[in-house]
Amino acid sequence: MTGRTNSVAEMPQGFLNASPQKPVKSLLRALAGEVLALPPVWLMRQAGRYLPEYRALRQRAPSFLDFCFSPELAAEATMQPVRRFGMDAAILFADILVVAHGLGQRVDFREGKGPVLMPIRSAEAACELSLHDFAARVAPVHETVARVAAMLPVQTTLIGFAGAPWTVACYMVEGGTSRDFAAVKRWAFGDAEGFGVLIDRLVEATILYLSGQVTAGAEALQLFDSWAGVLPEAAFRRWVIAPTRRIVAALKETHPRLPLIGFPRGAGLMYRAYFSESGVDALGLDSTVPVEIAHRTLQSIGPVQGNLDPLLLAAGGAAMMENVTAIRRALGEGPFVFNLGHGVVPETPVEHVAALVASLRQPVTAP
Repeated sequence: MTGRTNSVAEMPQGFLNASPQKPVKSLLRALAGEVLALPPVWLMRQAGRYLPEYRALRQRAPSFLDFCFSPELAAEATMQPVRRFGMDAAILFADILVVAHGLGQRVDFREGKGPVLMPIRSAEAACELSLHDFAARVAPVHETVARVAAMLPVQTTLIGFAGAPWTVACYMVEGGTSRDFAAVKRWAFGDAEGFGVLIDRLVEATILYLSGQVTAGAEALQLFDSWAGVLPEAAFRRWVIAPTRRIVAALKETHPRLPLIGFPRGAGLMYRAYFSESGVDALGLDSTVPVEIAHRTLQSIGPVQGNLDPLLLAAGGAAMMENVTAIRRALGEGPFVFNLGHGVVPETPVEHVAALVASLRQPVTAP
């Protein structure tokens, strides 16, 4: 994956949604490869429990899935951090397990426990997952995208997202969260052909789901592969890189100028292979990636995004700002989007987020 652009003039016509009336969006400029003096900023889980307005809004739905499938509520949740902090992007408020629900798997969210699913652990069970009603089941999410697209400020980019097949499969097979991923690994390692049936179904569903988001108004997409880092190299290539490559190729056929961000959390030494081989346009970095190494080995491929530790944001103060400055100095010389290395944690003070965004609107100080 080479040939990144570094000036607006070199970018594909129309990619930036620019017109005489509409300003060029900074996030899309960065994702297209332009080096900006001030990096665009958005945060994973920027909408959620740390915001008092979100907690009040959440009370209006009986369950988390009901909340996700209410376009009115989900659109409002998506907009809240944009209104409060002036983020350069809004990311769709939804959940990665919407795809599992859309395929017909039973998905519940239980207070204090998180997602609980009826486990799928055989090719026969995977074959029962159906795309027949998938579009109708996920249609409320696409309506949410359309609502947000109509409300966003002209300078703000709308990001759609999905969980990558491996990560969604982890939840579908384990029946929820896991510490060791024993069930999904046993299946993937011991019956690769059977496990491939589930991955293939997830690839198809994810393409449909993300295509619908773009049609509804999403201007960029992110694939979250939160559990990519639990796999050894060969399995990483088979179950992380290869399915991502198929999704990206399919989306680029119909939306060739669409920027896609890949976030293979915990990929470690496999980050470069993922970036080079998956086809994504930009790479999200988790907090463990040394930024100087990322600058030398990953920004030569394309734009990178990240990677402040979410607990530094929660702590705030001098420690946060020192790390923000270090990230900007290392990555600001190339195409770069400021973000966290994972999502905002619920205990984060809103004042710390406001201070972070304010600091990013100023040039970085000289060392």
